[in-house]
Amino acid sequence: MELGLLLQYITLGSGLLMIICVLLQQRGASLGAGFGSSGELYTTRRGLDKSLFEATIILSVIFVLSILAGLIVPSFGG
Repeated sequence: MELGLLLQYITLGSGLLMIICVLLQQRGASLGAGFGSSGELYTTRRGLDKSLFEATIILSVIFVLSILAGLIVPSFGG
């Protein structure tokens, strides 16, 4: 398998998983939250919320690194 194609698959997979992780994270979804006044000053992330937050960070780093690696690695033969 070509390295450029593998990097494209990694970029696509990490991007899709990152979108899913961001959509699964919960926020104060009241009407005031849409206008910037959510009423929560600071909350500690625990359990699944913390795991999703950390997974989102890891996937975003993988996503950016795979894009940068795709720019550095020349594509051989197309």
